Amino acid sequence: MKVIKEKHSLAMRWTHWVNFPILTVMIWSGMLIYWANDAYSVTIFGYTFYHFFPDSVFTFFHIPYRLAEGMAFHFLFMWFFTLNGIFYVLYTLFSGEWRNLVPQKKSFKEAWLVLLHDLHIRNTAPPQDKYNAAQRIAYTAIIIMGLGSVLTGLAVYKPVQFYWLCWFFGGYNLARILHFSLTLGYLFFFVIHIVQVIIAGWNNFRSVISGFEVVNEENTSGLTDENQNSSGPEHLIIE
Repeated sequence: MKVIKEKHSLAMRWTHWVNFPILTVMIWSGMLIYWANDAYSVTIFGYTFYHFFPDSVFTFFHIPYRLAEGMAFHFLFMWFFTLNGIFYVLYTLFSGEWRNLVPQKKSFKEAWLVLLHDLHIRNTAPPQDKYNAAQRIAYTAIIIMGLGSVLTGLAVYKPVQFYWLCWFFGGYNLARILHFSLTLGYLFFFVIHIVQVIIAGWNNFRSVISGFEVVNEENTSGLTDENQNSSGPEHLIIE
């Protein structure tokens, strides 16, 4: 018997999807700013193994030398990113949704089992509630990363006014490196997230859009047809 159950609230879906265009613009405008002084590279004993980023990257993506425009977009969308994050955190706290997101003591052990299962090394999937152990860790980490991006961004944007932030992050240069590293972390998260969505299948993706998912349940409760038909909109039975 197939049952339609509510999985994601409107607030959770809204903050999830709004972040995608916001972060896209933030990363793009950040690249405009970074190209004005692309100082970072992987250098060991005076030999540069990789430069972030080679000119070919900017040429391929048609990224122009427009520093002022990049800063304008970056600092404008910073407010949308921050406000959306604050709303998301407040909603999870007041709704109790944080209980499904915060990692548990066993989450780090089970996350390894999730990885083995996704790599088809382990046949049995680890236990999962609304989110599995790996998702709990990833979704909590992305919130911490978002806070880190805002704080390091403020330290870089106003190093004199927010001198205490610069001091906390080890100075202007280190704050800038951390801000850049967090951006790379977002890109890495996006790739993993998209792969996980593909692995999870259409039903899971549909639930993030509509808020509902279709699950298979065995009718072991002994409910009559009248009891079943009286189910609320959050638990709709499909014969």
